[in-house]
Amino acid sequence: MNKAVFEKYNFLKSLVKERKEQFDRLLSFLETETAWLSAPASTKYHLSKAGGLLEHSVNVAETLLRVKNAIAPDITDETCVIVALLHDLGKVGMPGNPQYLINEPTERQKQYGYPASAPYRFNTKLTYLSVPIRSIYLALQHITLTEEEVQAIAYHDGQYVEDNRSCATREARLTLLLQYADSWSGFILEEGK
Repeated sequence: MNKAVFEKYNFLKSLVKERKEQFDRLLSFLETETAWLSAPASTKYHLSKAGGLLEHSVNVAETLLRVKNAIAPDITDETCVIVALLHDLGKVGMPGNPQYLINEPTERQKQYGYPASAPYRFNTKLTYLSVPIRSIYLALQHITLTEEEVQAIAYHDGQYVEDNRSCATREARLTLLLQYADSWSGFILEEGK
């Protein structure tokens, strides 16, 4: 675990005050029963490494807070921390059944001494749910979310994802801010990591 990321994570957790009990219960569940602290952010792209999901979520939260403070200061820090940390929560999979598994080289790759083509692969033993839907499913078992928070998590990948077109041009401000923070983090801050 990257110590700097964990310190930032702990600071972000401290910004949740009104729903602290629910949020703490959710994070306790995530930290002890899922791959939340060890999951990669992707199979082979940004932060495809152990702990990459937490690092990405922290990056998104920090970016979202900066952008929100500049253009929408009336949105609470608590709401921003919650949606940013939970937007990709579905990537943990389910308790005892992570979404991403370490990818082993094929027999041919082994024969020639090559590594696996991607560091991680999808776990085909999980029931398929999109990342946002699984994120909301896991979160709502422990914390109450507002409509705007649910929309932000559900549509954080933006209007370019086919499933999200129904929301295009109807995004709440929080959704637009989370989309930007997620893109900025994934494409700029984490490029090449």
